[in-house]
Amino acid sequence: MHPHITLDQWRALIEVVDTGGYAQAAEKLNKSQSAVTYAVQKIETLLGVKAFEIQGRKAVLTDTGHMLYRRALALVSEATELEQAAHKLSSGWDATITLAVEILFPSNRLLACLNRFSLEHPNTRIELIESVLGGTADALLGGHVDLAISPVVPSGFLGNLLCRVKIIAVARYDHPIHQQQQTLTYRDLRNYRHIVVRDSGSKRNQKTLTVEVNQRWTVSHIGTSIEAVSNGYGFAWLPEEQIQNELATGLLKPLPLQEGVIRETALYLIVTRADFAGPGVKRLAELLTAASS
Repeated sequence: MHPHITLDQWRALIEVVDTGGYAQAAEKLNKSQSAVTYAVQKIETLLGVKAFEIQGRKAVLTDTGHMLYRRALALVSEATELEQAAHKLSSGWDATITLAVEILFPSNRLLACLNRFSLEHPNTRIELIESVLGGTADALLGGHVDLAISPVVPSGFLGNLLCRVKIIAVARYDHPIHQQQQTLTYRDLRNYRHIVVRDSGSKRNQKTLTVEVNQRWTVSHIGTSIEAVSNGYGFAWLPEEQIQNELATGLLKPLPLQEGVIRETALYLIVTRADFAGPGVKRLAELLTAASS
């Protein structure tokens, strides 16, 4: 069966709900109020349902109307996404690639991949979002990126395991935490300052990769955390690959914990719209995969 309701009619329904009325929707859509009213009535007639009911002076959604509104949002969004992806493919090589990368991913490896890509395709602009935990998922779900490296694969996406990152609990070699004569428990850590990188997601998990302590500094970037710990201001769990020099020189030392000194986090490579990925997105994904194998 071929659909009889047009995308414009669905957009009219959406705008009536979003703007709060037919007159407001007409103004938003740059149409006459009668045209918007007709579009919504057409939907109701063709489907044999009532999307709105009058309560006082206001038209409010019925239960069926709520269902139609939710499905219309998905339908219009999918159509818009399809048009944008098709336009990008028809224009040839990607003009801009936006990627969100979890800050646990080694920056030297990432920058090397971006540099190689830019040497091959100097006219493609790269926009990098350096995110933490939920921030990467937010970028994916919001449709803001073409590519992502994330510790989680949000619902509705597929991802390939890219690498596993080893995270070590460390402090500066002369920090008081290293002066203890016995191995430490999580309870012992309460007496020392913990340096934590803030979750950049909209729903921040305050307890992710942290412990309950009396003193805490929360920073926005892994580089700040490394610098703070290297200066002896506290302890932190830091990605091993990003503190190799500090570990090799002895500036930073692993904490003498009974357990939990080393943690491991999996990172996944996610192409936002794999079916419509441009050649640039595919090539950058290849480089990131090769650099992590």
